Amino acid sequence: MKLLFEESRQGRGLELIPQADTGTAKPAEKYLRKAPLRLPEMAEVDIGRHYTQLAKQTHGVNDGFYPLGSCTMKYNPRVDEEIASLPGFTQIHPLQPKQTIQGCMEVIAKSEELLCQITGMDAMSFAPAAGAHGEYTGLLLIRRYHQERGDSERVNIIVPDSAHGTNPASAVMAGFKVVNIPSNDKGGVDLEALRNAVGKDTAGLMLTNPNTLGLFDPNILEITKIVHEAGGLCYYDGANLNAIMGRVRPGDMGFDCVHLNLHKTFGTPHGGGGPGSGPVGCKELLKEYLPCHKIVKDEGGCYFKDPERSLGQVRSYYGNFLVVVKALTYILTLGKEGIKEASGKAVLNANYMMNKLKEKYEVAYDQTCMHEFVLSLEGLKKETGVSAMDIAKGSLDYGIHPPTMYFPLIVHEALMFEPTETESKEVIDEAVKIYLDLYDQALSDPEYLHEAPHKCPIGRPDETKAAREPVLKYQFDD
Repeated sequence: MKLLFEESRQGRGLELIPQADTGTAKPAEKYLRKAPLRLPEMAEVDIGRHYTQLAKQTHGVNDGFYPLGSCTMKYNPRVDEEIASLPGFTQIHPLQPKQTIQGCMEVIAKSEELLCQITGMDAMSFAPAAGAHGEYTGLLLIRRYHQERGDSERVNIIVPDSAHGTNPASAVMAGFKVVNIPSNDKGGVDLEALRNAVGKDTAGLMLTNPNTLGLFDPNILEITKIVHEAGGLCYYDGANLNAIMGRVRPGDMGFDCVHLNLHKTFGTPHGGGGPGSGPVGCKELLKEYLPCHKIVKDEGGCYFKDPERSLGQVRSYYGNFLVVVKALTYILTLGKEGIKEASGKAVLNANYMMNKLKEKYEVAYDQTCMHEFVLSLEGLKKETGVSAMDIAKGSLDYGIHPPTMYFPLIVHEALMFEPTETESKEVIDEAVKIYLDLYDQALSDPEYLHEAPHKCPIGRPDETKAAREPVLKYQFDD
């Protein structure tokens, strides 16, 4: 389809904003443009049709199966959107008097109470804007803890090789050195490697459990014990909480702090660049270091009281508030039993799909998984030349969003599936049939999959050229 600039016609337009009756204020001459701004000139009907066409070419959870592993791209209930659209939540300003936003402050206070119950933490801050920001903030808590104890030698953060890619990046940004340890043959943390890695220089461990392979580490209590005995703290990456919420808690596993992805686990939209929310919870020993703007509630209502030794401000104002509203609505709608049921169905769906696909595909770690699992197409590629990328591209022709590809890095030709609890058996059965058919097609007609997709608005792009010669702006003829 054409770009807006290509549809533009000189002199065509529409009037949306009435003329001001108060006069026009202009900036100083030195700030004015030397040439007029080149914007598309279009009628309203043309603009509407242009964006409607674009919308028809997008794919989301409302369009079809979306098994994007490690990201929990699950359906977001409409009631969450309705509640977050109420004027009392949308028409507020962060600088207005606190007595006029008691309801909004109550939302944050209640969310902290419930999420602490779910995670086993003692306090929580909603300041971080998203997951990686939450990781960074949690690591700052750990750094402050060691600094105040005079443990300046503790500069290492241990990160397993199956960790999310943001973990080592967050550790480095927080001023730590990263020590990578391998997984064992079961996909969990190698205990002997962990024992060899810890010492007087250990500040902490970053761990996702269930991990990126979709496996719950059976040695989790021993893992946190080893780190604690070495004087380090344990940080829990909550990206995969969708598999365990309502059943087990990071705090009970021995973790000292945790970040959550409200835009993954608790039914708020995810993708397209945001918005997200990555609140950080912690145990009592880290509570006084939490970011400022902490809400305290007593018989007189809610008010702000910064922790005594707070890190300070990690984001403007109080975080992405409307994301918190949606998450609280999700939690209250489901209730204690509903939260538990959601995690149970997520695990059921993943194991059901994994066992169906095992008829032809190789499972990287063939054991009971949690909310996600990883296939290895290394054997298929050697036999047919068809890669994980080819199968993922082929699924697009059937209205399925591809799963995560080539991650985690410890699995060659990896495809990671996360069907989530919101998918029905019928949808999963249909998806399984499509992937089994794609496997057969790889054997019978590999060239067809090399060129997939064939039925999408855009075919297979030249990825090397797209990376090295990107077209990022419209080139005018004159």
